[in-house]
Amino acid sequence: MFDVALFAEATITLLVIMDPPGTIPVFLSLTGRKSKQTRLGAARQAVLVSFLVISLFAVGGEVILRYLGIGIPALQGAGGLLLLLIALDLLTGRGSTEPEIAEDVNVALVPLGTPLLAGPGAIAATIVFVRQADGHLASYLALGAAIVAVHLFLWLCLRYSGAVIRFIKDSGITLLAKIAGLLLAAIAVQLVADSVRGFMAG
Repeated sequence: MFDVALFAEATITLLVIMDPPGTIPVFLSLTGRKSKQTRLGAARQAVLVSFLVISLFAVGGEVILRYLGIGIPALQGAGGLLLLLIALDLLTGRGSTEPEIAEDVNVALVPLGTPLLAGPGAIAATIVFVRQADGHLASYLALGAAIVAVHLFLWLCLRYSGAVIRFIKDSGITLLAKIAGLLLAAIAVQLVADSVRGFMAG
């Protein structure tokens, strides 16, 4: 048996939260001037990091948060502050002066792998779906398949985003960096606001 309803719900929810097309401007702003091989490696690493983080919280998210005494609002606040730092680097151009290796690591781990893809929203949604599964094997299989499907789509979006570079050139990449920085700043502020509301409600 396979829980088709849970698979569809989890896939759609995670796609909306993780927003694969929306990650393309951030990805290109950080890797657009690098070689194709470097971009492909960064895309693969970012998706792999996201997959591992989401899978980890699917398996033991509630136990981890309970053990550490961390609530979802705290997770949202930390993710928001981390994204805000990256957004400021993109907006001011300070990230372009860092060594190339550091940039590669940042692209794969921060902000793409986490917290932009595997962020507080995706983690919280995954934990909720695990609760919905309620110990049923068919539901767990459906949730696992949904997580794999979403990350496959994420990889495809990042894998073929390099085609955009041929049209936008260097000036377009610079513009994308500013737009991506603004979008990331807005997402960061929203995460912090959600965190504050969560603490007040709790």
